[in-house]
Amino acid sequence: MVTSSAPGKVYLFGEHAVVYGEPAVPCAIEKRARVTAREIDEGLRVHVDDLTLDGYTVEYSDGDGHPDLEVDESLVRAGVGYINEAVSQAREVADRPDAGFEIVVESDIPLGAGLGSSAAVVVAAIDAATRELGVELTPEEIADRAYQVEYEVQDGQASRADTFCSAMGGAVRVEGDDCRRIEGVGTLPFVIGYDGGAGDTGELVAGVRQLREEYEFAADTVGAIGDIVREGESVLGTDDYEALGELLNFNHGLLAALGVSSRSLDAMVWAAREGGAAGAKLTGAGGGGCIVALDETDGALTALRYTPGCEDAFRAELDTDGVRRE
Repeated sequence: MVTSSAPGKVYLFGEHAVVYGEPAVPCAIEKRARVTAREIDEGLRVHVDDLTLDGYTVEYSDGDGHPDLEVDESLVRAGVGYINEAVSQAREVADRPDAGFEIVVESDIPLGAGLGSSAAVVVAAIDAATRELGVELTPEEIADRAYQVEYEVQDGQASRADTFCSAMGGAVRVEGDDCRRIEGVGTLPFVIGYDGGAGDTGELVAGVRQLREEYEFAADTVGAIGDIVREGESVLGTDDYEALGELLNFNHGLLAALGVSSRSLDAMVWAAREGGAAGAKLTGAGGGGCIVALDETDGALTALRYTPGCEDAFRAELDTDGVRRE
């Protein structure tokens, strides 16, 4: 039996635009998903807990394909899909196509909230399952296989950003297939607000794609987000939080123009700014979930805790560790 963990993330800059080859800078945070893999005789048994959904257990054999769940939540179906594909990757690596697994998932990361929960679960699951079968992959190899899982489950609309960040830890830069860690980044004063909701990543990505194809100015907006990322790279690591914050504000405005923000996300962004944050923006696909702010004081944190529609607010340190065995 092997337990591995991997961190969640916030996007400092670049979500949605990264799907079209623009750069993005996600940062790993000290909120983790833990996956335990135990080899069994056959099939796949999955236990999932602590994902802001009621825990559930699913049992099915390989011949059944995806399990038949008596629930309506698309997030639950997607979650099982991620586990299913991650286990398939482990079987392929170890050349054990019939290996059975019992998988237990525990996570501090809200599902679908923009903090990279699916990527963290997939990365940790691949690491735990391959180790259980006697194979140890490098973080880069895990990142690549985890991307293949997200690409499959998200119908070809995934980027490498989330999975690479979760596997490697720290602050990373992703532009197409070019992925690397950014060295020299100190502690970033992240404050996160969570509205208790979750956006539909596939639907939101498809919506941006449609706008981009229909309107030239929407394509220009996606390109402008890439320009913000490039400008932000020159500031990152200088501790100039005011300059970083201003770029976060620009980035949020462009994401809102692409239709991926929401009333609750906008309310939290403005509350954080008015509470003294250098800047704030939604993080992840949008539509609900989380915002990230930069604030060295307690002002933004306090403001968020008194903001209607904000269910939780907390600080999150930059996590320099990526995937690891527990």
